[in-house]
Amino acid sequence: MSTKFIRHATLAATAMGVVLSTPAMAQEAQGAAYADDGAIVVTARRMEENLQDVPISISVYNQEQLAARNIVSTTDLATYTPSLAINGRYGPEKSSFAIRGFSQDLNTQPTVAVYFAEAVAPRLSSNITSGNGAGVGDMFDLQNVQVLKGPQGTLFGRNTTGGAILLVPQKPTGDLEGYIEGTIGNYDTRRVQAVLNVPLADTFKVRLGIDRNKRDGYIHNRSGIGPKDFNDSNYIAARLSILAELTPDLENYTIFKYSKSDTNGSLGRMVYCNRSPGSGTTGSTSIVRAAVCDQVDSQIAQGFGYYDVLNDHPNPFVVNTTWQVINTTTWDVSDNLTVKNIVSYGEAKEKYAFNLSGDYIPFTFVHVQPGEDGKVQGDQWTFTEELQLQGSTGDDRFTWQAGGYIELSEPRRGKGGQTQVTSIFSSCTDVYAFKCNPLSLFGGAFVVGNLGIAHNVYYYRNYGLYAQGTFKITDQLSITAGIRNTWDWQKEHADNIRVALSPNGPVGFSCSRAQTPVGAGAELLTNEACTRTFVEKSSEPTWLVGLDFKPTEDTLVYAKWARGYRGGGINEANFGVETWDPETLDSYEVGFKASFRGAVRGNISVAGFWNDFTNQQASVFIPQCVAADPGCTNPAPTGINGIQNVGKSRLRGIEVDGSVTVFDSLRFDFGYAYLDAKVQGGSVPFCDDSRFRCSQASFLTKGTVLPFAPKNRFTVTGTYTLPLDESLGELSVGATFT
Repeated sequence: MSTKFIRHATLAATAMGVVLSTPAMAQEAQGAAYADDGAIVVTARRMEENLQDVPISISVYNQEQLAARNIVSTTDLATYTPSLAINGRYGPEKSSFAIRGFSQDLNTQPTVAVYFAEAVAPRLSSNITSGNGAGVGDMFDLQNVQVLKGPQGTLFGRNTTGGAILLVPQKPTGDLEGYIEGTIGNYDTRRVQAVLNVPLADTFKVRLGIDRNKRDGYIHNRSGIGPKDFNDSNYIAARLSILAELTPDLENYTIFKYSKSDTNGSLGRMVYCNRSPGSGTTGSTSIVRAAVCDQVDSQIAQGFGYYDVLNDHPNPFVVNTTWQVINTTTWDVSDNLTVKNIVSYGEAKEKYAFNLSGDYIPFTFVHVQPGEDGKVQGDQWTFTEELQLQGSTGDDRFTWQAGGYIELSEPRRGKGGQTQVTSIFSSCTDVYAFKCNPLSLFGGAFVVGNLGIAHNVYYYRNYGLYAQGTFKITDQLSITAGIRNTWDWQKEHADNIRVALSPNGPVGFSCSRAQTPVGAGAELLTNEACTRTFVEKSSEPTWLVGLDFKPTEDTLVYAKWARGYRGGGINEANFGVETWDPETLDSYEVGFKASFRGAVRGNISVAGFWNDFTNQQASVFIPQCVAADPGCTNPAPTGINGIQNVGKSRLRGIEVDGSVTVFDSLRFDFGYAYLDAKVQGGSVPFCDDSRFRCSQASFLTKGTVLPFAPKNRFTVTGTYTLPLDESLGELSVGATFT
């Protein structure tokens, strides 16, 4: 049993012990995820269907399960979903998802798309991985959460090679109702949710909800510098939903949502150092290696636990603000044709400062800071528009849907509106005034420390056309086929300046990604002479072909072939490869689903998959060369991380999801995932020997296990509902093992 399990189990049991729901609200929460016959209803194919009839591997959680397990952000889903992994290096607000081994790295596009009320989460681009645009504040008052596994590139389109996460909010109802829910727990957890539903008229209903959550961090800082803990939670979220039934056949549904999170961020820990005399991955000099090894040895001597860290940043923080408006108009033209339009506009902003590497040495590895005068690292608006048609023949033997999609996203304050200052091998008291003490080697003859000032802004365009249909060959056998073409366009304005430092101040200014003008100095900070513009365009078709067979009403057997696609992008690092190309995936999957009733009732889903992954976007680290190296005529200031298409991988596995109700009061939910995700080969990355030590480049090689791809994961949650009188509400106790 892991420490992480203990923490989550304690929180979940505490939450269930203090939450009391009135009988009316308990029934509403359950009915939101289940049809009248007890079947679980999902929208994985953009229409309401029984979970057991959908040929997709899916994990589903209703609001009752989310509350009982204290799932307060999308990152918490990974504890209960074996196929879902989280990269939370920069904290829950900036976490990115990985499903079946498909992960996001640096500034690549996410492999898992997050949708709220069928609208994709707002983009947010900054100088480090910014996750999927879905942070805290969305996980309350929901109808359900659906985790779709495998490429969904026909109906959802943009960057869903790993899968998609669908957050379905609770719609306004015709009843005057509401609830207040409180949670207390360890780490001084305090959470309050309040929801009020008001039918202003038979055809006009309003629902308002607020969620406030605050918790201390569980990462303990033992340096005495900065906050005492990291990975804390501190957010407020609000949502207003308006449902207008304009005519019996025409409905308009509008959602306004807002969230703000202000935390200490996350902090890693140095757990390894390279003690070999040669140049290693933890530093380019013996001085750096020695300092890192001293920190590692000190942590061991002091008996550091898994959650103990050292911090040297005096004021770390991560502040995220997001708001979005989503409007859905649904017109039932006839019994066999429905027209739906989904339009959204949202803004996302982030500002952060932290120690990037978790070091506590005399010369800081990497500190990141926002720009001077309140300039943030990310500030983006996103607009989406989707027109969708759904129809069927009179006998329902053929059902189909088709549509078009537009997504536009730009920096909210235009060029120069986003700034990040990064200190490298420099301990600074005021980075904006260049008051730093850089690392010097060989008695001061060679200064390593410097500052990087980045003004990078991104522009995105995404267009798609799609169609998909299912034909019933017989009452038991169906064939499904779909196709989509996606057009991606991305542009970056990059104005990056490197400031060479000395203990007495700056000694030189140069362009990091452009040719430095002759005689240039501090004016580079303001004259935009270092600006370069990069553009990446791509277009790819994706498709789905599948067969479904229902030998009985309660069983489904399916097989399908799907093509996935992830768009190209633009490198932050300057090493001669300005952009990278799209990557593609062929996924082959077979599955089985069954429901059973009687004294013991429940359901089970089993899926097996094989993925061929080519032209893989992968991170490449290349150390800089020094003048003494043969052929090193123009040494780079630092080693770099960048993205290149150098990988070819095979991903295969098995997934099992299910639930069993032994008797009315005792339920077990379980999941298992086996994943074999290995690199099969690839090309040698591009490298310039005049600037870097190309022989020491670190990249995906044959046999490497992909990151965020655990081989075996299992989870089981047991829930017991106490036999109380209905007038007292409902009280449940549960625990999770993972």
